[in-house]
Amino acid sequence: MAKTAQTDDETPKKRRGASVMAWILMAMLIGGLGGFGVTNFGGSMTSIGAVGDEKIDVNDYARAMRNQMNAFSQQIGQPMTFQMAQSFGLDRQVLQSVIDGAALDNEANRIGLSVGDAEVARKLSEITAFQGVDGKIDKIAYDQVLKQNNLTKAGFEAGIRKDTARQLLQSAVTTGITTPEALTETVTAWAGEERSFSLLALNEASLKTPLLAPEDAALQAYYTAHIADYTRPEAKRISYVVLQPEDLAKDMPLDEAALQKTYNDRLSTYVVPEKRLVERLGFASEADATAAKARIDAGESFETLVKERNLDLSDVDLGDVSKSQLGAAGDAVFALTAPGVVGPLASNVGPALFRMNAILAKQETTFEQAKPDLAKELQLQEATKAISDKVAAIDDALAGGATLADLAKEQRMTAGSTDYAKGATDNDPITADKAFVAAADKLAEGDYPEAVLLSNGGVIALQMDSTQPPTALPFDKVKDKVIAAARAEALAKALSDEAIRIKAGVEAGAALDSFGSVVKTTNIDRQGQVKDAPASVLTAAFEMQPKDIRVIEDRGYSAVLQLDAITPAAKDGAAITEIRDAVASNAARSIADDVLQLYTSALTAEAGITLDQAAINAVNAQITN
Repeated sequence: MAKTAQTDDETPKKRRGASVMAWILMAMLIGGLGGFGVTNFGGSMTSIGAVGDEKIDVNDYARAMRNQMNAFSQQIGQPMTFQMAQSFGLDRQVLQSVIDGAALDNEANRIGLSVGDAEVARKLSEITAFQGVDGKIDKIAYDQVLKQNNLTKAGFEAGIRKDTARQLLQSAVTTGITTPEALTETVTAWAGEERSFSLLALNEASLKTPLLAPEDAALQAYYTAHIADYTRPEAKRISYVVLQPEDLAKDMPLDEAALQKTYNDRLSTYVVPEKRLVERLGFASEADATAAKARIDAGESFETLVKERNLDLSDVDLGDVSKSQLGAAGDAVFALTAPGVVGPLASNVGPALFRMNAILAKQETTFEQAKPDLAKELQLQEATKAISDKVAAIDDALAGGATLADLAKEQRMTAGSTDYAKGATDNDPITADKAFVAAADKLAEGDYPEAVLLSNGGVIALQMDSTQPPTALPFDKVKDKVIAAARAEALAKALSDEAIRIKAGVEAGAALDSFGSVVKTTNIDRQGQVKDAPASVLTAAFEMQPKDIRVIEDRGYSAVLQLDAITPAAKDGAAITEIRDAVASNAARSIADDVLQLYTSALTAEAGITLDQAAINAVNAQITN
């Protein structure tokens, strides 16, 4: 193995302590291990390198890499490939973390730092995955978890012993680090500062002169100047044959008994009983409910009674209910021929008043009325099954050398072609199917066609004929888009000119509110948000001095901003104390990270580092697969 020097771009600027990373990885490992794809690399490849006499175990690197990828996948909400991990620099971060760990382990061994069996046992007892119902370590669970994750008891306990010693060494280096008071106070003053400002947002109504509709010549010139925006990207010209369920459905036999059974199974959707829109207000006693009904009869509203109970109408709304759903109250409520209140009546919330708001007539669809739609649905289902049964035959025919034209003839498939451009908004409707997109994206010239099941139950076979170069879309086809874009550009320029004019007027002595409606914001800090304005407004406010005026332009937003006042951070109080404590804590942690980084770098340089790039590549390749 060749000795490899670390370069600046391979070393992250900030690194957590190696033992902290080790314990995080161990927690992930023990907490749910099976989902993390633990891999055991056997054979002669046992390490990816060493720091001094401490080898970097190949499995430690593989586990760390997989765990980091899984953690990052959860953050971004999608699976992460190794190529994606490389693009984010995760592979370099993980490699550096295991190098740091090895450097600390090597130093711990050099100075004879270790922990005894009692400390290892204590650490094991704290891992919940190993605990029984009594909270003590369960030997069977312990053995089972280790076995599931390709770990031996001796190896795992040696790892705990090593990580604990590493943690002790790290603590010795970083414990006692505090943030200098001057730094804490400077950052606290910066973070606690507040701004007050006036903001005049501009829109088309702010313009003195209305925008004119662009003439055709101007539109044509805009189209030509922005032709890249109206150019269809490179496309794959794809020939295909497709068989859709609709193509076979009309020929599928109908089973009268199946139609009747489907109708009966869905009878509740075809026969809807008469219903009422009802609200129910319950009371603690019959007397309370009777008194409430008397008040309604005297002219008070149902809403008043609901409000007195600290309820909203949504709290008492039963929605549309049938007579049977109302139980004992059903007869009285359904006896009403117009909206009104009845009660008190018994209910599952005690004596209650019921307000009926509307009568919903019975709805019935007979079997004969539903039959055409049911027949179409069942025929489509049968057609989908028939197509599924054809997939193997289609694949066999293609494997035997059949062309798309042969399939069209022999399997009653429909031939077609399309110019498919990934991400284009004007692709043919057939390309909207996710299965088509997945197949088309992978398709290359010379590939043999194969059967692909579409998400709607159809089947398609594709082949790529050629690559179509980017093509400018005809002006007439995109004219509406050109008009919208040209107008947006003209409006942005007009608003910019207006903002500049207003700024000059204010600088000459005019009041900002003389140019329009101004919104004032007082005492807002750097973490605040300005309603209906982009973040750039607040950023600008904290760059300005009182009475400064600035034009704000941000993705279609135009405004004039004037800073009114700067309020220094408070000296005391709960809010500023919270900020000061957070600043001190975060800064101390950052300084400790830097100290640990310098320490591990010095240890690595002193002990020497060797890396086996072939072994690293082998691990990465297996992770990729």
